[in-house]
Amino acid sequence: MREVDVLGVRVEMPSNQPIVLLRETVGDRYVPIWIGAVEATAIAFAQQGVVPPRPLTHDLMKDLLAATGAELTEVRITDVKDGVFFATLVLASGAEVSARPSDSIALALRTGTTIYCSEEVLAEAGIAAPAEEEDEVEAFREFLDHVSPEDFESGQ
Repeated sequence: MREVDVLGVRVEMPSNQPIVLLRETVGDRYVPIWIGAVEATAIAFAQQGVVPPRPLTHDLMKDLLAATGAELTEVRITDVKDGVFFATLVLASGAEVSARPSDSIALALRTGTTIYCSEEVLAEAGIAAPAEEEDEVEAFREFLDHVSPEDFESGQ
C-alpha cells in the first residue's frame, strides 16, 4: 500500500463527469477516479472546510464513529475491476468495511484519516506525470483553488 493525497475534484470534459484526483505522496503517479456529483460535492466541502447547517451523510458517518468510540485508522483503495474502484475502511478495532472510494475519501477528509492505494491499483490505473507535466498539474491545482461545491450541482 502506498499513501496518497487527495488533490481535489474537478469536472472532466466533455463528459461533464466529476473525478477525484489522488497522488502518491512518494512518487509521480496520479489516480483519477470518476465519481458522482454528490460525492464530488462532499469531497469539495471537506477540502474547503464547509460546515453545512445540518450534517450531510459523511458528517453523520463521522459523528456515528465518534459517538460509538470507533476510530477510522485507514482508508484503503484496494482494487479496480473494469474501471470500478473498490475501497476498505479500516477501524481501530480491526474491523474492515467495504465502501466506495468516493465515500471513503469524503469520510477520510472529515476525520483526518490517511488514505492508501494498493500497488496493483497504482499499476493499473495510475498515470505517471513526469516533471515536464508539472505545469499541467499546477494548472489543475489552480482550478481546485477556484472550484466551488456548487459547480457540481446537477443541471449546470
